[in-house]
Amino acid sequence: MKKLIYSHGESSGIGPDLVIKLCKTNYWAKLKYPLIIVGDPKLFIDRANLLKKNISIISIQSINEAQPNKKNTLQILFNGKCKNTNPGRLYKSNVKYILDVLNTSINICIKNKDCALVTGPLSKENIIKIDSQFTGHTEHIQRLTKSKNVLMLLGSEKLKLAFITTHIPLQKVSNAINEDAVFSKTKILDIELKKKFKIKNPRIGILGLNPHAGENGKIGSEEINKIAPAIKKLKSQKINITGPISADTAFTVSNRKKYDAFVAMYHDQALPVLKAISFGSGYNITLGVSIIRTSVDHGVALDIAGKDGLDYGSLQSAINLAQKII
Repeated sequence: MKKLIYSHGESSGIGPDLVIKLCKTNYWAKLKYPLIIVGDPKLFIDRANLLKKNISIISIQSINEAQPNKKNTLQILFNGKCKNTNPGRLYKSNVKYILDVLNTSINICIKNKDCALVTGPLSKENIIKIDSQFTGHTEHIQRLTKSKNVLMLLGSEKLKLAFITTHIPLQKVSNAINEDAVFSKTKILDIELKKKFKIKNPRIGILGLNPHAGENGKIGSEEINKIAPAIKKLKSQKINITGPISADTAFTVSNRKKYDAFVAMYHDQALPVLKAISFGSGYNITLGVSIIRTSVDHGVALDIAGKDGLDYGSLQSAINLAQKII
């Protein structure tokens, strides 16, 4: 039986809250595949009590014990103790537990191809306290799966965005962009749009780095020296790509209908557009790796963790996509 594995992310954030609230809905029992939470049952009991949500916990020792989802019930694969279950602030004492949950969840999916990973939001700030090399889910999954390359894609029903660079300082973006990076990551996008999203001939728009896509070299040379050569190479491999497109006009309604996905040069070049039009219903997916991994499109939201009223729509989108792909 195929299964969904949930890594809740930052224990002090809304990762636990999301599944607690979602399991109270009719949607939960209608999931095609069982969802298994990796973590400490006590964290979910304490959080449910704080949220005043009556739920049942089923502790399992193996993913093979998983049963179809039942409303108001969470299935939890025990994976260590969360030292501080209080929400709302970051605790260094919880970081090892958080990383262990993530690593166990990834390894389950590496060993079991009938499993898909869905992740809650992490706090990079917290994890860096014990792992200075950590830059995010995407790169961590690449490392554990020993994948040659990786691509972050965020999307919704309205827009799909892939990124050449992800969580790096803006001053380092230009140096991180080169012909090989643009070519290899865009090729991953083309392959995965066909494989995972069933788009036969993806239409891809690629953004320039500079304002107005460089104005033919007058406002920067990255488009001419790095992006255009990659586009030429991609076109030679019959990839349907257009660009470099100026980012300020890329996401008009007509362009969003014209292209199946866009490639941005850096994280905040395009992501604000997606969140402006689809916040609460978007998803994150890691492409180019050997496992299926989807995620929410938002952060840990410490300010509302442990409080009622949060929106679980993005988690639903991530679960729906994982089910569809698997």
